[in-house]
Amino acid sequence: MSKVGFIGLGIMGTPMASHLVKGGHTLHVHDVKPVPEELLQAGAVACASGKEVAQNSDIVIVMVPDTPHVAAVLFGENGVAEGLAPGKVVVDMSSISPLETKQFAARINALNCDYLDAPVSGGEVGAKAATLTIMVGGSEEAFARVKPLFDLMGKNITLVGGNGDGQTTKVANQIIVALNIEAVGEALLFASRMGADAAKVRQALMGGFASSRILEVHGERMINRTFNPGFRIELHQKDLNLALSTARQLGLSLPNTATAQELFNSCAAHGGKAWDHSALVRALELMANFEIGAELPHKE
Repeated sequence: MSKVGFIGLGIMGTPMASHLVKGGHTLHVHDVKPVPEELLQAGAVACASGKEVAQNSDIVIVMVPDTPHVAAVLFGENGVAEGLAPGKVVVDMSSISPLETKQFAARINALNCDYLDAPVSGGEVGAKAATLTIMVGGSEEAFARVKPLFDLMGKNITLVGGNGDGQTTKVANQIIVALNIEAVGEALLFASRMGADAAKVRQALMGGFASSRILEVHGERMINRTFNPGFRIELHQKDLNLALSTARQLGLSLPNTATAQELFNSCAAHGGKAWDHSALVRALELMANFEIGAELPHKE
């Protein structure tokens, strides 16, 4: 069994950490908020800082919201870097900038430690069910060492390439998800405005080439109006900002990604930054002045 550290115990981090401690690993944890009681009762040990976590762990996992948070956790005062010793491994499972990830990895490597970027997809449901998709960047040796921990948290686990490639894959994933949400939203809104039953249209489409996980899960959310967050709009905004800002540095145009971001921005402007990202459809509905499932306007 490994001595594992886990920093960042939010809606994703807590169940992920829980799988590790239930898997028999010694777990030292830290968060800016009090450590959830469920983890302490399971045997996790609360630490006062990232430094303390690193001192007590051979593998340190970080799961926080954004690039500046990872920088602070790793290199801030009493951060992880201050507690590392040669031979330890840092695993960042957050979704952050691929370019800055490469810089973080170089700084950790300079301390004679390994670094893996291993962002995840699957949301809170996948975190609780231990079915996350995990996209990894780093060395084969570090990946092999951490793979047993990944197996406790996810199902589809892929070493994509070197440091930064895991984060690049996650950004690509978020582009695809956002554009698929937009496509499903437009299709169901069109069908509903034409007077068709959106639920039956979705059912029919699930048997054809348009079938997708987004149509299955988020299409149902759009029809049932269940926009309580599994993955918040503000987090998808952050991920698309990574895509667009990195593309700008590369001289690359991502026109449809920019459109999806503007629709998320519209939702946030209407008080929806904490809505589930399937609620992107509400921006489309605002422009149409019509909601999926609403009664058709009467003709004069």
